[in-house]
Amino acid sequence: MVVLRRLYTTPKDSGSRKIEAISNRRLSSVDALRGMVMILMALDHIRDFFNSSAMYFLPDDLTRTTPALFFTRWITHFCAPTFMFTAGIGAFLWWKQGRTKLELSRFLWTRGIWLVLLEMTVLRVAFTFGAGPLLLTVLWALGCSMIILGFLVYLPTGALAVLSLTVIALHNLADSVNASQLGAFAGLWNVLHQSGAVRLGGVFVVFAYPLVPWFAVMAAGFCFGEILLLDPERRRRWMIRIGLGATIAFLIIRGLNVYGDPQPWSSKAPGMVVLSFLKVTKYPPSLDFLLMTLGPAILLLALFEKIPFSARNPLIIFGRVPLFYFLIHLYVIHGLAVLFALVRYGHAGFMLTPLPSMGGSVKLYPPGFGYSLGTVYWVWIAVVVLMYPLCLWFANVKRRRRDWWLSYL
Repeated sequence: MVVLRRLYTTPKDSGSRKIEAISNRRLSSVDALRGMVMILMALDHIRDFFNSSAMYFLPDDLTRTTPALFFTRWITHFCAPTFMFTAGIGAFLWWKQGRTKLELSRFLWTRGIWLVLLEMTVLRVAFTFGAGPLLLTVLWALGCSMIILGFLVYLPTGALAVLSLTVIALHNLADSVNASQLGAFAGLWNVLHQSGAVRLGGVFVVFAYPLVPWFAVMAAGFCFGEILLLDPERRRRWMIRIGLGATIAFLIIRGLNVYGDPQPWSSKAPGMVVLSFLKVTKYPPSLDFLLMTLGPAILLLALFEKIPFSARNPLIIFGRVPLFYFLIHLYVIHGLAVLFALVRYGHAGFMLTPLPSMGGSVKLYPPGFGYSLGTVYWVWIAVVVLMYPLCLWFANVKRRRRDWWLSYL
């Protein structure tokens, strides 16, 4: 509370610093951070499609995993929180370009609805070619969080910051509530706080990303935008304080092992104590999960403030067209998986069914299907290389043109 009071009561300069920050439509450090997590995200999706272990167990199953597999998954935990947080920053900077709160709300509502529609159509085809249950994942959470933020932006920034941090800090108090206890309201609880499947008509809908506390992470990013209006050295000091504070808070809260995550860590795990400590809950993201990921992400943002990125740097290019990258890279990965299967097995019809890691049946796949972790990394490098010229082209299109619809891609 002291930090919030100091931040939101700090006198602002006559306007030169704010104009400097706003006139540069996108801070390169934010773009670079977003671009980095887009690259990491591809690694996790490639692991889902290619790695043999993904057919049979989760990479954080300490009874079966290896350190290499665990950390391949763990490093990608930084993606969703950082992407949600920077989406809030992006909304703040968009508003500060002379828009009204009403214009901001309308933009957030329409973009949010658009993302939900993309989740149910384009993303569903990319993952499963439309077969199996309807998975509502990150675009669903982003879109719904934007819709919620469209209402919340009318709160004073300080009040919104307090609300966001309170939800993030206290939502784990609801971990003991199970959807099965709520009868007719079970589906609503799956939407809000507990991952689960609901049958709607003839389709199973899987709410993989409950909205609490994701909407609060986006709202916190929106409030964090105020820091970006400070002069470079001052905002960098604030980033270091906040990032370091969150990281230390993770180590303390996780170390106490009393609150912060529904999965306590164990010192009795043979050779896996560190992995047990780092195995925190993503669905929904626990307090420990968010502190563990957003703390270092904000520290990295402070580091990126000092780096003079070129306009063609891959981090900048990927960070400026994140939705385009996200949608296209999934089709590239799925296409490569089909190609690999054709070469190895002579047929690839099974690749048109949901992956076992996404609710599909392992019986539909050839025995021993999948590739080594080393192959996953080689494919990851290839996908990132393939995505660069596509994203560079689209980034140049967005730079040259100001068509309204480009803001939705």
